[in-house]
Amino acid sequence: MRAGPGPLRLTPMEMTILPQLAVATGLGLLVGLQRQRTADEVAGVRTFPLITLLGLGLAILSDLYGGWLLAAGLLSVLALIVAGNVARWRGRPEPDHGITTEVAALVMYGVGAAVGAGLTAPAVVTTGLVAALLHWRDPLHELAERMGDADFDAVVRFGLIALVILPALPDRDYGPFAVLNPFEIWLMVVLIVGISLAGYVAFKLFGARTGAVVAGILGGLISSTATAVSYARRSAEDPDRSPAAAVVVTLASMVVFVRVLVEIAVVAPGIFWRTAPPLAALGALLLALSLALLVRAPGDHAAEARDPEPPSDLKSAVMFGALYAAVLFAVSFAREYLGSGGLYAVAALSGLTDMDAITLSTAQMVKGGALSTDTGWRLILVGSLTNLVFKAGVVASLGHARLRRRIFAVFSVAIAGGVAILLFWPD
Repeated sequence: MRAGPGPLRLTPMEMTILPQLAVATGLGLLVGLQRQRTADEVAGVRTFPLITLLGLGLAILSDLYGGWLLAAGLLSVLALIVAGNVARWRGRPEPDHGITTEVAALVMYGVGAAVGAGLTAPAVVTTGLVAALLHWRDPLHELAERMGDADFDAVVRFGLIALVILPALPDRDYGPFAVLNPFEIWLMVVLIVGISLAGYVAFKLFGARTGAVVAGILGGLISSTATAVSYARRSAEDPDRSPAAAVVVTLASMVVFVRVLVEIAVVAPGIFWRTAPPLAALGALLLALSLALLVRAPGDHAAEARDPEPPSDLKSAVMFGALYAAVLFAVSFAREYLGSGGLYAVAALSGLTDMDAITLSTAQMVKGGALSTDTGWRLILVGSLTNLVFKAGVVASLGHARLRRRIFAVFSVAIAGGVAILLFWPD
């Protein structure tokens, strides 16, 4: 056992604990949300994560101080639950019969023990989580109350995708090019569904009727292609909304590049700064074009959107996993047998309707040394350009002429800028 505060550099044990803290908090929130929605007065959206953190912390500390600590924690939680239920049965007039404060006190006892054992970083992170759960009482309760059955089903399905299916998959390579790893493929599914689910939750929190800027950002987080389809149809139904719709579609296309950069940073952080600048440049151009549209649009920037479908549908997740595996295999095949022309053809085709698969597969291959950094960002950029072409086609076929004119103008400038980056960006 180490005495005193730990060093600033994380120890191997601390590196193992930090992801466990995130998992424990997520699991507790999942169950806590469900109990909060049933108006449970003893334990809800804040108390369950605290209890889960307490169990994790005491289990870790039991290896240092002895198993009695874990047993004492269990007995303490049982006693608090009994006390909370007794108060409810007696009809105590106070509005909050929960045990959040008491459980938080037990967690902080464990934090003190962790600091004494030298586990400084986990103790600090746990304290931050406890403070956030205690401080965000009203927003968390409001979130639980505003969630409908479909919204909660989406959260539960994401829990199934991330916490049940992922750990059960084998972490080994298969296939003729040894690039098909079931665990890594599904991990990419978890990442993409998680980003889309975050956008969906934000949409539900902000509401369907928002400004064009917010609608475009949220639309890009959920699906820029679906956003283009939705707003093209809306412009056909109400041509006066075409200026706001153009802002939304262009902003959603810009957010695609934010998604791309986040995906590269998560999957292959070592190559981020070598691949990000040209992609960020095209994203910045789309942002400038969005702002120009916003300035030229009429004063009414309202953008009323239909509710999107929850993004954690298991069938859609499986389809994305299959698409990602197919793109990964196709890029490997093209690299081996077709040369650079084949690589760019694969990138162009895969980028038509979805940027995530080509981004993740390329980042993985650059990270593993199968592709150079310059080839990697160029493949992603080619995919993004064909994605813009596809969305322009969607607007052309579904949208009003006023929307078509605006989108063709800004997308033509963006595509020209992307081609210039491909040709003239220094290696």
